[in-house]
Amino acid sequence: MTWWDADPDDDDEDDEFDESDVRVRPSRKGSRPRTKIRPEHNDAQTGRVLGVDRGRYSILIDESTRDERQLTAARASELRRKSVVTGDRVDLVGDLSGDDGTLARIVRIQPRTTLLRRSADDTDEVERVIVANADQMLIVVAAANPEPRIRLVDRYLVAAYDAGISPILCITKTDLADPAEFLRNFAGLDLPIFTSSEGNLPVDDITASLINHDTVFVGHSGVGKSTLVNALVPEAKRATGVVNTVTGRGRHTSSSTVSLRLATDAGRGWVIDTPGVRSFGLGHIDTDNILKSFTDLAAIAEDCPRGCTHLPDAPDCAINEAVAAGRLGETGKGRLDSLQRLLTTFAKAPGH
Repeated sequence: MTWWDADPDDDDEDDEFDESDVRVRPSRKGSRPRTKIRPEHNDAQTGRVLGVDRGRYSILIDESTRDERQLTAARASELRRKSVVTGDRVDLVGDLSGDDGTLARIVRIQPRTTLLRRSADDTDEVERVIVANADQMLIVVAAANPEPRIRLVDRYLVAAYDAGISPILCITKTDLADPAEFLRNFAGLDLPIFTSSEGNLPVDDITASLINHDTVFVGHSGVGKSTLVNALVPEAKRATGVVNTVTGRGRHTSSSTVSLRLATDAGRGWVIDTPGVRSFGLGHIDTDNILKSFTDLAAIAEDCPRGCTHLPDAPDCAINEAVAAGRLGETGKGRLDSLQRLLTTFAKAPGH
């Protein structure tokens, strides 16, 4: 029967179509039932994430062996809701040859020892993970051009202490200004400090402090961070920029976080270069972690009343009383001033 037949009961042997001619579209999901059971990937190999670029991960495997090689990987579908960042140790399967055009697959993220995080601003509790598994933070600050920002350095310190990362301070461009007054703000901290000027970069001393460590470099744009990285790791060839003479701001020269190997006769380490930033939100910080970094003051704080802020106006604060009584010696007041400044930096953040 054709569609123009007037009589539907007419059995026309010349009908052009019947149901057997209809092609059924297969289901896109396939016929196999979905399952939440995932393979264990017992044969997976662990590697270090060196960098991330548009969903592709640069991975180093067989580190420090004759078979060491770099490869490119993508995340497995089961990790689509988990971020993989520079510094992560990950388990991989698939083609691990590292040959051009090959792509391995990241199936697991190893437990992280530390996480350096920041938020977009102080009111944003959504954390942005900058790097994983770093144990040191080198804060690069210029003595001038651009002017050093005490509050930004305080924020770096708060983030480092919260993550359990040991901070180091490097002051560049000391030929342009004396950093002594700026450095007095950090006199109460157990903070290694390096200074450099044009033509006098203490590469050997800084290198010695980086051996056997994974050190994340942070700093305001234009402070000379990329110049320092290139001096420590010449093959890095990180782009450098200049400071705008009108705005006093530096130009962003690094667009992504990347791990660079530091290799010397004395040993090896990792330099993790990050893009320059002009703000560092603290929406995710736990203030208890700041106090823990001041081990001597934290021990005294056990005698503070519940909920003590440890600020100058905190009633019955055991730390304030101990410093006032001189029980912490000459360094006690400076240590307390540094702690209270960092706590105030966080307390004044909107939303806290």
